[in-house]
Amino acid sequence: MAPPILKLDDIHLTFGGTPLLSGADLQIEPGDHICLVGRNGSGKSTLMKIAAGLVEPQSGTVFRHPATTVRYLEQVPDFEGHTTVRAYAEAGLGPGDDPHRVSYLLQHLGLAGDEDPERLSGGEARRAALVRVLAPQPDVLLLDEPTNHLDLPAIEWLEQELARSRSALVVISHDRRFLEQTSRATVWLDRGAARRLDQGFEAFEAWRDKVLEEEEREQHKLGRAIVREEHWLRYGVTARRKRNVRRLSELKEMRARFRGHRGPEGTIGAAAAEARDSGKLVIEAKSVCKTFGGREIVSDFSMRIHRGDRIGLVGPNGAGKTTLLNLLTGRLAPDEGTVRLGANLEITTLDQKRAALDPDETLEHFLTDGRGSSLVVDGRQRHVTGYMKDFLFQPEQARTPIRELSGGERARLILARNLARPANLIILDEPTNDLDMETLDLLQEIVAGFAGTVMLVSHDRDFLDRTVTSTIAPADPDRPDGRWLVYAGGYSDMLAQRARTGSPSSGKQKRQKAAGASAAKAAAPKSKLSYKQKFALETLPEKLKEAEAKAEALENRMADADLFARDPDGFNRLASELSALQAGIAAMEEEWLELEMLREALEKNAS
Repeated sequence: MAPPILKLDDIHLTFGGTPLLSGADLQIEPGDHICLVGRNGSGKSTLMKIAAGLVEPQSGTVFRHPATTVRYLEQVPDFEGHTTVRAYAEAGLGPGDDPHRVSYLLQHLGLAGDEDPERLSGGEARRAALVRVLAPQPDVLLLDEPTNHLDLPAIEWLEQELARSRSALVVISHDRRFLEQTSRATVWLDRGAARRLDQGFEAFEAWRDKVLEEEEREQHKLGRAIVREEHWLRYGVTARRKRNVRRLSELKEMRARFRGHRGPEGTIGAAAAEARDSGKLVIEAKSVCKTFGGREIVSDFSMRIHRGDRIGLVGPNGAGKTTLLNLLTGRLAPDEGTVRLGANLEITTLDQKRAALDPDETLEHFLTDGRGSSLVVDGRQRHVTGYMKDFLFQPEQARTPIRELSGGERARLILARNLARPANLIILDEPTNDLDMETLDLLQEIVAGFAGTVMLVSHDRDFLDRTVTSTIAPADPDRPDGRWLVYAGGYSDMLAQRARTGSPSSGKQKRQKAAGASAAKAAAPKSKLSYKQKFALETLPEKLKEAEAKAEALENRMADADLFARDPDGFNRLASELSALQAGIAAMEEEWLELEMLREALEKNAS
């Protein structure tokens, strides 16, 4: 094992009387690829700033090898004092760094270098900041939300660039797919402490759940031990004074540990307030065209969207996703063609423009629109502080001005207000920016379970795969020309369909396609299912039904509140059996889905 080049030991830091970091550790060795995960407000960015030398801890040790170079990508880059993007990027170079790296990175990230930093869009500003920190090829690269505002081609390019990099990497991101592609170790920051898993993010969530379950079991054991000792105190023999004093002291210590235990934060519990049903046909677009500045953004686009559809829009920045969304929802008139909206539509929108929030407005005023201390949610009157708790805000934050919230908290606040409004059509424009993974999970559940219709623009591949039923994408993602195509399923389904039909693919897929004729031949569709595939397609549904029934029976047995205390070994056996069963169910579902998609493709080709 190589010695660490950067190490944080027993870091403590308190903000406003509340401990943020309580003994957190972080060790970075040459070649490490670490993802730093945790809830919004858990201290991830603060710990990264301590590693970068931008924040001093109140106690603890920070070691940086004297020869180690460190670069930090902040969430909001500071362009002050720089007249061009190139000047800003070159200011990050050290004495021995290669200035040609700046030109290489500018070219691959779609920047000329002569842009005025003050006039950059969010995506352009993020690209410029990436050029500045990547160009020096530092020993340690600290990236805080590097994919925010980037489009999918840029995200995929960044994944490949980091895979080639010799820098040790620590990254904070809400993008699950990005973390899976870039990490080989995971540091989980939870309740002020850091735990390390020497596996990438794909293994994190199962490990985290196991840790929390074990912690809950230990806390339950401690509670039972306190009950036993208190029973002894009331009814036990009192003659042996010395032993009794010792046991009283131990009981006092156990009570202190039990009371002082800081459990994990609660989960967000909310759902979208649903309005009355819209008509069955929600949107009908016929031969829609739109041109801006002589450039065709949408060309001859037609589509019918029905109640219950969940539509995703993807494509590079500037392709016209938001324009197409505005055309379909009636907020922008087409130059040619028609858009007809269905009956009884009630629309709510979550967009990217969080900067439009009034920084001096309080949370209470924002959520209630200034109408006192209560609001109507799904037809019921609720006090604002109770509703805030559903989104992990504390009651004392009701009168806190919005300027004191983090980016993630602002996103959660907007989500809370929009979900309170009755709607049967939800519009989401880049909804995943700044959200922590627990809030993303909630949003996924809301979108997947919403009885109305959802339309969303997103660069988050995992979010799209988990939520949408159809995906709209440019016909040629590398050179958008106004033509848009509709694909069944999520982002990965879209790529699979493009691979089968030979449609143009973006970035990574084009390079993979050019890798060799043998790979293309292997990907070519067959003329029919094999006997084995056909048999599996016919028998898997029944096998799934049987497995799900067994899993439900196991869950019912484990729901017995006294089972663990009565038979801990039996409980653990059932838990292991259930885990194996659930893994088998997931594998069967995946196999069935792949076979069903293959069958549909073969039938389509045959016709």
